[in-house]
Amino acid sequence: MTTISESSRRGPRAASPTAGQSLYGAAAEYGLHCLTWLVGRETPASSRDLAELQGAPASMVAKILSKLEKAGIVASTGGIGGGYLLARPPEAITVLDVVDAIDGRRSVFNCKDVRENCVLFSGGVPAWANRSVCGIHAVMLRAEKSMRAEMARTSLLAIVQGVPAPSEFVPEVSGWLDARVATREQTRITAVRAGARRRSTDG
Repeated sequence: MTTISESSRRGPRAASPTAGQSLYGAAAEYGLHCLTWLVGRETPASSRDLAELQGAPASMVAKILSKLEKAGIVASTGGIGGGYLLARPPEAITVLDVVDAIDGRRSVFNCKDVRENCVLFSGGVPAWANRSVCGIHAVMLRAEKSMRAEMARTSLLAIVQGVPAPSEFVPEVSGWLDARVATREQTRITAVRAGARRRSTDG
């Protein structure tokens, strides 16, 4: 099994050159992954650590978490040991909550009412042509409604419970995040002590 330390050394992974356009991009994907790592945690995780954990650009993850905080999905704390925790239980956070917070509400289709541009309608669009919603637009509206309904009924907890990870993986992730916090705290203490020694020597 690939360990956390091995995967983190690889750095951000480039997007597949064969990947096509999608309605939701990397920001929504990274945001959802960040939140899965926070499920069950009582100690905050920093945006930088969450970015490194999944090989994502640190600046991008910082912006994503800021949006999630504004939406009330995560809460932040400051200081050396600061970072992010879930602001709500994972069963109360839906995929729709997350993608709307990150990307805003996105439509599957932007109807241009092409049916009104028929060259045979030079004398004006007849009433029958736009009496109801365009049949093409109607299909796209139903598809969008179905997609949003699926995301609305899928919680963060359901996603986490569906991951077929071995039992030791979650503790490994938690230990990795905790070690990062401990390292920063030790670095801070060392710097404070070194500064105190310099002041004592100078005095």
